[in-house]
Formats: sequence, C-alpha cells, structure tokens
Amino acid sequence: ESELFGYVDGAYTGASRGGRPGKFELANEGTILLDEIGDMPHDMQVKLLRVLQTGEIQRIGARKTAHTDTRIIAATHVDLDKMIELNRFRKDLFYRLNIIQITLPPLRQRGAEDIEALAAHFINRYGEEILLSEAALKALVDYDWPGNVRELENVIQRAMHLCGGKTIKPEHLGLQARTKARNNFTGGTLRDLEQKVISDTLVQLSGNMAQAAKSLGISRATLYRKVKEYGLAL
Repeated sequence: ESELFGYVDGAYTGASRGGRPGKFELANEGTILLDEIGDMPHDMQVKLLRVLQTGEIQRIGARKTAHTDTRIIAATHVDLDKMIELNRFRKDLFYRLNIIQITLPPLRQRGAEDIEALAAHFINRYGEEILLSEAALKALVDYDWPGNVRELENVIQRAMHLCGGKTIKPEHLGLQARTKARNNFTGGTLRDLEQKVISDTLVQLSGNMAQAAKSLGISRATLYRKVKEYGLAL
C-alpha cells in the first residue's frame, strides 16, 4: 500500500522522515504498470477501485486526498473471469480496468522466430557474446514452456553460466529432464499435474522459491500459497 499511495511523516513505525510519495503520485500525468494484478489482495483492490472511480489518492496517515491523472496498464497471467467466479477478484474493478484488452499468446503457441528473438534478447540483456546452437534452438522450440517467458529467461540465464561463455547447447538448457518429468505424468487431475510441476521445479532449483516462481511464471506469493496448499516440503 505504501508503495502505491505513499505515506506522511510519522504514519507508522519505521516510516522515512518527511514521508514519501507513492507510485501514483510519481506517475501523475504518466503511466503506471500494475503487474500480476490477479494476485492483488482484496483490500488493495478496493483502494485501487476508489482511485479509478474518483481520481484521488490518499497517503497512509494523511487526512487530505490528492488528485492523480494516471493511465494504468494492468498485467496478469491468470484468468480474471475465473477469479471473479471464485470471488477472488472484484468484478467492478475488472470492468474499470478492462477498457482495452490485449491477450498475448503463451510461448508454447508461438513460432521459432519469436522464441529465437526472445532468447537473443535475454542473452543481450546479460551482456554476453554467446551463441545459441541450432540444436539448442530446436530444444527451446520443442519445449512446452509452462512458465512462459519468465521460464525462458531463467533457462537462458542458467545456460549462459553453464556454457562457459561460448555456445549454448541443449545440455546447458536442462529442458530434457523437465520434459521427461511431465511426460511421465500418466494420469490424475489438472490439480495433480500442477502439484507435480511445482514439486519438480522446486526440486530442480533446490527449493529456491524466487527462482522457482520466476521459472513457473507466477508470483512468489502465489507459489508460497500453492506450496502450503499442496503441503510440499521445501
């Protein structure tokens, strides 16, 4: 809440002296990106809805409100219609946000050109002059990417460390073991499959929750909730 709306001096213990503006104040007459809005707690959904309805924000501990003129881009990996049915996302907030909707196809539905371009982007992001072999590219294209683009970024970053600064080959990607684990799933419900994928990912990443969440394409809060829900050991 303090990140979005800011706070005044003395608002709570540990608050910076003099207070601090929130993201909405800083983005006034600009644009703010709210990532993974499907994971937003219910009380924050109410406060965000108030901003959208009134155009006003209120710092924590403040008595007065301030006007904000901010364009909002909201992103999520979950189906908000289903979240509404489960009473986990407010319908009125959804309609306020859903003015223009852009649906990006998951990585598994994209062609080799998109995957190659994204892989090259991540290699360049980490500043390495590393080549991607044809065999490695084929392995990337053939993989089903349950963790979507975030999993691809994680795979490329790890492969860059393992290849010794030269050429990324299939064995550096670590995808064969993951694909085999999923192919060995012979039955059960979608819930069972989700539990297995989360468990396998945590095992492969030695229980690193941050890396596992990134690989699976979900927030850490969602991953912690799933781990608790399925009773998985860390």
